[in-house]
Amino acid sequence: MQVKAADPAAAEPRTRPERRARPSRTKPPRWRSRQAKGLAYAAPTAVFVAVFFLLPLLLVGQMSLSDWPLLAGDRGFNAPENYTDATDSTLFWPAVRFTLLYTVIVTVVLLGLALGLALLVQESRPGTGFFRTVYFLPGALGLASASLLFWGLYSPSTGPLSRILGELGLVDDPVSFLGTPTSALLSTVFLIVWKFAGFYMLILLVGLQRIPQDVFEAARMDGASRGQIFRSITLPLLRPSLALTLLLCVTGSLLAFDQFFILTKGGPDNSTVTVVQLIYREAFQRMNLGTAAALSILVLAVLLLINALQFRGLRRADES
Repeated sequence: MQVKAADPAAAEPRTRPERRARPSRTKPPRWRSRQAKGLAYAAPTAVFVAVFFLLPLLLVGQMSLSDWPLLAGDRGFNAPENYTDATDSTLFWPAVRFTLLYTVIVTVVLLGLALGLALLVQESRPGTGFFRTVYFLPGALGLASASLLFWGLYSPSTGPLSRILGELGLVDDPVSFLGTPTSALLSTVFLIVWKFAGFYMLILLVGLQRIPQDVFEAARMDGASRGQIFRSITLPLLRPSLALTLLLCVTGSLLAFDQFFILTKGGPDNSTVTVVQLIYREAFQRMNLGTAAALSILVLAVLLLINALQFRGLRRADES
């Protein structure tokens, strides 16, 4: 009698297929510690922004919608009266036009001069460090201090500029640098260019030094001229630094206050009143915080719009 051999496969006990271990949803302690450190580092900045930006912005928004005299406090909701009063003011549109004109002039002159200075001191030569320091030195002076300095220089009676021009025989009578709308504007533009040209030069100089020198050498070997190198290599690679300087220059010019408040006080005949000066007059001369807050909200909206358009244009330029 034959005995069939047992099937080894049948003899082995059947085991259930092992289940794959599911990844634990709990985050490792190291990740939690890093997250806690990140929150700890960001917390002071978040508190600073909330206390000194968000809360004041909410308060300004409430003021712009309320009847809020300077010394009487909130008298209740009156929107949109503050906004209509702000735009109906006789000085509103002249102040807007003057601010835009001043912004265009300062931006073109300042960025052009800053780029020229950065190109001059780009290469390391004997005396380059001295000239870099000299160009940047006015930027270390406060704007109010620089405005007071130029106010003394521009004085037709005691200032040295009129005396020097008279001794050179260029003028017969003392020059009133701040006496006419055009001269007041140009004198203020000269002050701003003198003070900030070195600061913007430093930003552009850093951008120039980040461009690899191999690119310029390859272009020279291909026979490119200096103009072609500047247009095709320098300007495109310098676009981030130019964008930063453009953003700072436009924003600072639209918010101009100190230089005109000290030099011209809005004169002559309210020809140099900026939008920020108009806010100051509404708040502290006419004692109307509601209208001043409405003007502040309008200025903030315009700044956000201009900055958004600048970023959009730069993004399209980068994509192209």
